[in-house]
Amino acid sequence: MIANIFKESQKFTQIWIWVIVIGIFLLNIYAIIQQIVYKIPFGNNPAPDNMLFVILLLPVLLILLFLFNKLETIIDETGIHYRYLPFHQKIKTIEFKDVKSVYVRDYNAIKEYGGWGLRIGFRKDSGRAFNVKSNHGIQIELNNGKKILIGTQKPLEAEEAINTFFKK
Repeated sequence: MIANIFKESQKFTQIWIWVIVIGIFLLNIYAIIQQIVYKIPFGNNPAPDNMLFVILLLPVLLILLFLFNKLETIIDETGIHYRYLPFHQKIKTIEFKDVKSVYVRDYNAIKEYGGWGLRIGFRKDSGRAFNVKSNHGIQIELNNGKKILIGTQKPLEAEEAINTFFKK
């Protein structure tokens, strides 16, 4: 058995995402302190005190999502395996026998898929995307016509693995 030729694990590490999420969290904390501790209404139309805690849940959930979010990709002799935590608990496998074509390509996450994460393309023929950053991806076209794009930070290594194992 041939050893795994390609293995990659990616996380959201973009500073701008963390600045926005932490900023929203800190603004919520500030609102809670100002309104509940100092009894000064926050804003022109302040939310009820208990609603401030409910609103605080959004940035807390986003922080937890980004902390535990991870895209794992493996390419070996059987196919392409991927898992996008926390959404996929089990590894998904796309066997090469089910693949019409596979190649590494550059893409624009915002224009083609509306951003990063688990995405569905804007165009009818774009398919699904699993990405966390960058503009490189493993484009998979299945025999049944479906398309999947898996983002990668290692386009050259992914292309080498595809060329080694995918023979059509």
